Amino acid sequence: MLRISSTEAQNNFGKLLMLAQEQDVIITRNGQDVARMTALQPKHDNSLLAESALVGGYGLRKATYEEFLDFTSNGEDRYEYIDGEIFLLASPKTDHQLALTELFGAFYRFFDGTECIPISAPYDITIKRWAEDINVVQPDLMVICDLAEHLGDDGYYRGVPALVCEILSETSRLHDLVKKLSLYMDGGVREYWIADPLNKTVVVYSFEAGKIANHLTFKAPEHAHSVLFSELVVDLNRVFRALTK
Repeated sequence: MLRISSTEAQNNFGKLLMLAQEQDVIITRNGQDVARMTALQPKHDNSLLAESALVGGYGLRKATYEEFLDFTSNGEDRYEYIDGEIFLLASPKTDHQLALTELFGAFYRFFDGTECIPISAPYDITIKRWAEDINVVQPDLMVICDLAEHLGDDGYYRGVPALVCEILSETSRLHDLVKKLSLYMDGGVREYWIADPLNKTVVVYSFEAGKIANHLTFKAPEHAHSVLFSELVVDLNRVFRALTK
């Protein structure tokens, strides 16, 4: 079961219809459950969002931020905390890691010698829509251009990356396409790349004032390019080359 705000539901209704075929979707308003989307004939018995499995003793994955910190303080598993829910991150498969390696290499070469630094997971990023709305994510790849300004005394970065990239997997596909897209858009990320090894595509979203300003799709053998960093170009044949028969 996935909970999503009424604003997210309005902005992503088409994707939610697809998601509701896999699992029930609860729509909330002001933190209260107000509606349920459910399939008339579910496509599968198992949710594609297995990543959102129950964890700990927090019922339907609901927890306060303090409970999240306590729950994850001593473990080695990777978790994210979005909209008051804890998500367990599954171990990535080979195609995911190969695509990440190529993307990180391309980003590293482009940003080398600049003030911007590419960093790959695992690395916690805290994103807030407003002061009390605390979310903790671990993007697969991110570009940080203000590290010196927002590096805390505890060694953690407290700013918002300029660019974030997620690589889709079977268990994270709809999570990245809906919930994280909304969070990154509302939380101040300026550009969001979604790499899809299955379809050998990269979708680039650029955000302005909390809305989608550009939406570009690139498919191998094309070159994906950034909107925010106009000279950043990535050869998708290299990103997905290990998957080409």
